[in-house]
Amino acid sequence: MTVDDTGSGAGGDGRVDPHAPDNGEDPLALRLEQLILGAERRYTPFQAARSAGVSMELASRFWRAMGFADIGQAKALTEADVLALRRLAGLVEAGLLSEAMAVQVARSTGQTTARLAEWQIDSFLEGLTEPPEPGMTRTEVTYPLVELLLPELEEFLVYVWRRQLAAATGRVVQAADDEEMVDRRLAVGFADLVGFTRLTRRMEEEELGELVEAFETTAADLVAARGGRLIKTLGDEVLYAADDAGVAADIALRLVETLANDETMPELRVGMAFGTVTTRMGDVFGTTVNLASRLTSIAPRDAVLVDSAFAEELIRTGEAPVSEAEAAAAEKEGEETPSYRFALQPMWQRPVRGLGVVEPWLLTRREGRSS
Repeated sequence: MTVDDTGSGAGGDGRVDPHAPDNGEDPLALRLEQLILGAERRYTPFQAARSAGVSMELASRFWRAMGFADIGQAKALTEADVLALRRLAGLVEAGLLSEAMAVQVARSTGQTTARLAEWQIDSFLEGLTEPPEPGMTRTEVTYPLVELLLPELEEFLVYVWRRQLAAATGRVVQAADDEEMVDRRLAVGFADLVGFTRLTRRMEEEELGELVEAFETTAADLVAARGGRLIKTLGDEVLYAADDAGVAADIALRLVETLANDETMPELRVGMAFGTVTTRMGDVFGTTVNLASRLTSIAPRDAVLVDSAFAEELIRTGEAPVSEAEAAAAEKEGEETPSYRFALQPMWQRPVRGLGVVEPWLLTRREGRSS
């Protein structure tokens, strides 16, 4: 295979000036890329794959999994790209990862960091790079700012990743068996803003963005603080999970209570289910997740609906009484009763699309009980 190493900015000896514009690219963009990557463009994809000792086919799979577009045979890759390919291939060769698993590692890392990078540029760097003085251009501000921020953000990213990895590893080693590591019994909750579609027609884009950000921030903080895990946000909806049904119930009620006290926020409805959940790349799948989603769609405003398995788990763990009548009768007779945190009220059975007939339960906090 013949590779043409010459291109825009190439000298007679075939070397490329890293500061020369390539195919009309902005010189500042190229300087920023070199600053962030810490290396010059040196390789075409074929050359990088060859230097890493990886087939071009596998290299392409890795790059696409990481979320990078095909670039033909442009000289756009660096020593860091070669090292990344070598590391992934080395893990496969050593038998630590299968090839399919290595591609999954590339994909999960690429998807997560792509979203993080977009958020940092859109919401963070863009605001900071506003010219501080009249007459200064964004160009004059951006490079030195990125130069100062880059090592700090990199250190913080590694710190958070290690913390999250430690927490996830702890959950895995506590699993009862290997099967439970992938298919686990979890409480899953969806929280959905009521009337969001109508709001999108009435509110300005900036106002809508601020509302969504406030909702996501509030939800993320509450889920994390109470011991749950935020799986993902979908603008007007958040999906979270918890190992314990009582934790998930407390999060749901706190979300409703918090947003009800905020006049700028729409009403909220929450649906939760408890059962076996399949986890893949940080996301959750299965009938339990689908049921939680369907319960959200039929939940009353500012209310929480749970499925019968969730209700049974709260009763089993002593978080809720079998019935309020039974709890009241025991209290009236002076019997010592558990300190229940939640109350459950059975609702009418109803058909739910794709899941048959379900029996939802209305979840509330018992009077005078707050965690």
